[in-house]
Amino acid sequence: MGESTVDGTRPLVTDPFDAVPELAPLRTAAWDGDWAATQAFFAEITSPADVSFAAALLAGVDRTEWFLEKAAKAQPADPLPRTLLAERYIHLGRRARGRGRAEDVSWDQAELFHDWLRKAERLLIEVCAEQPSYAPAWTARLTTARGLELGQSEARRRYDRLAEHHPHHPHRFRAQSHLLKQLCPEWGGSWEAAHAFAQECANAAPEGSHGGVLVAQAHVEHFSDLEGAEAAEYLRDPSVRDELRHAARVSVLHPDHHRDWHWTDSHSTFALAFSLGGHLGDAARHFAALGDTVSESFWRNVPDWKTRFTEYRTAASATL
Repeated sequence: MGESTVDGTRPLVTDPFDAVPELAPLRTAAWDGDWAATQAFFAEITSPADVSFAAALLAGVDRTEWFLEKAAKAQPADPLPRTLLAERYIHLGRRARGRGRAEDVSWDQAELFHDWLRKAERLLIEVCAEQPSYAPAWTARLTTARGLELGQSEARRRYDRLAEHHPHHPHRFRAQSHLLKQLCPEWGGSWEAAHAFAQECANAAPEGSHGGVLVAQAHVEHFSDLEGAEAAEYLRDPSVRDELRHAARVSVLHPDHHRDWHWTDSHSTFALAFSLGGHLGDAARHFAALGDTVSESFWRNVPDWKTRFTEYRTAASATL
């Protein structure tokens, strides 16, 4: 985990490759530009959601497009290298765009963002046409649909195509998270649609899976869209708190839950939602599970988030 800081706390572990040791071989393969090792790593993964998770992590490793482009040319019939390359192009597009809201993104940033997404989309269209049951490609196409502003109907169509071939909800968790974002008002949806979809997924998912995390994601997204007193009160609402409590009980706090690659994201999302709502006693179990590990996914949207994480964690620990 690293050496202690001046105030006695340990540095936060924010890199998923460090949080989940089983992922380390993938990072090593990416650093080495080793396609054979990369392909072997993915060959061992049985869940489509885990393939998408690992693909998104690989996409964040610098300069991976070089060896992925070579692999895609060398194995034109294999959907994996093209899908991984598309995920890398999506990552490069996001980097070019920046994290600001649409109104804060310059024309040049938006154009470069769309250029990268169109390159990714072309690859993914090929893959889905050739192998329509290949879930990782459909999952990635939910991201390109949102970024290219193709609309609610097209995003739903893509999700439904994936669901046709993969009816089990745990295999669709990553895709569900992407569609949930599409259903938010920022992308042409509504809060009613977003919360309804999150609840639908949570209710249909097996107990102990990550389905309930979507409920927390929807509430954090909703909170982030509010301002001032309205934002301050939203997550404090007892009905929201009770929804979060139930979602946590049937997912990551359920006796049947087993720690997997998604554990940091899931506990981090619940810890954030409960903390922002002032429900520190509820946040405590998630902070205890996380320890010094945290996912940046949502926390990075909180000003000075690492300090706030540590402060919330300390306050939550005092409730135990």
